[in-house]
Amino acid sequence: MKPSSGALRYFGRIRNGTTPASGEADYWDGDVLWATPEDLGKLKGDRISQTKRKVTEKAVAESNLSVLPPGSVLISTRAPIGHMAINDLPMAFNQGCRGIIPGDRVHGPFLYYLLKSRAPELNAMANGTTFVELSRDELAAVPVKFPELETQRRIARFLDEKTARIDGLIEKKRALLDRLAEKRQALITRAVTKGLNPDAPMRDSGIDWLGEIPAHWEVVPLKRAVRYQEGPGIMAVDFRDEGVALLRVASVGGRYATLDGVNYLDPEMANGKWAHFQTELGDLLISASATSGIVSEVSEETVGCIPYTGIIRINPLKDETTTDFVRHLLVSDVFLSQIDQLKAGSTIQHFGPYHLGLMTIAKPPLEEQAAIALFLDTEVLQLEKQESAAKRSIELLTEYRAATITNAVTGRVAELQ
Repeated sequence: MKPSSGALRYFGRIRNGTTPASGEADYWDGDVLWATPEDLGKLKGDRISQTKRKVTEKAVAESNLSVLPPGSVLISTRAPIGHMAINDLPMAFNQGCRGIIPGDRVHGPFLYYLLKSRAPELNAMANGTTFVELSRDELAAVPVKFPELETQRRIARFLDEKTARIDGLIEKKRALLDRLAEKRQALITRAVTKGLNPDAPMRDSGIDWLGEIPAHWEVVPLKRAVRYQEGPGIMAVDFRDEGVALLRVASVGGRYATLDGVNYLDPEMANGKWAHFQTELGDLLISASATSGIVSEVSEETVGCIPYTGIIRINPLKDETTTDFVRHLLVSDVFLSQIDQLKAGSTIQHFGPYHLGLMTIAKPPLEEQAAIALFLDTEVLQLEKQESAAKRSIELLTEYRAATITNAVTGRVAELQ
């Protein structure tokens, strides 16, 4: 009787992927599916039948591409490691993946679930200096154990049904998160452009994308309401092990800026040459590399720090704007859409002081700014609580899914005995 356990190489043929020459037009836009880790990472299920790019039969022949028969298992073996799927159609793949053609003692879907349960182990096995990769030999040496073929089929059917139900619950939670995010954006955008009084007299702002605003509000350039500057490009040779913190992108992301990922500068240099960049209490920091709507406020912990290049420091002008109102304004659709419009047609995703200097806002009186900010703080906090609960549910469901797969493929599910 043939053994049912051993190295993976004894239970399937492992194939490497290849990328045809990018400059050969005859190799691309053909009829042969060609998978990448990106394709695998975007899947919501365990099957893959479409890929972002396709290659030609000529590319397959001349580049010696491996084409997996349907029912094989594709796994990403370069960071990220562990995305995987069963191919429904013949499929080639690039060098960021490896393909496993199940042997005659292996049911493809069971192999998929078995490897899925071992994803943390596969990640731990990976090596590399330039990039982390799970080699063909390392994958081939993974110890596996298979029950009888019919038992494999039964387990796979059980997991298909069980994971489909769990995935359905996860998708509902994700849909809830999308709705909460949309509600938050709509709430913020309306408040910072229309105010809180639905009966307030309105007037045309004279700007198409802004529309009507309360009649007593002003339409002003952003540069009349706040000061802004991008952090300096300080050379790594000036970094120190201690001193004045140089805030990096990792410092920006939460409600308040943190000291996460900071470098340090010599105090004499920081308080001299770079002194005019030092943060003050109430400053706001945004990343110049994306329009994600992430704004962090400078707290006592990060006062006196220097933002690095790529971080824009925004300081509300006294008697013009309040920190809390501007904080909400900077994450509103009316602000983010302006950035998108100003960058339209540009291949550079970075934005900076130049773009901010072209922006326009609707500015309510200071007392009304305070009321709007207080209202939004209260409402957004409630939405964030719902978001946290939904995210925690997704985490628990994901953990339950992983445990269910592991227990099933290792024979620890009573209803499969």
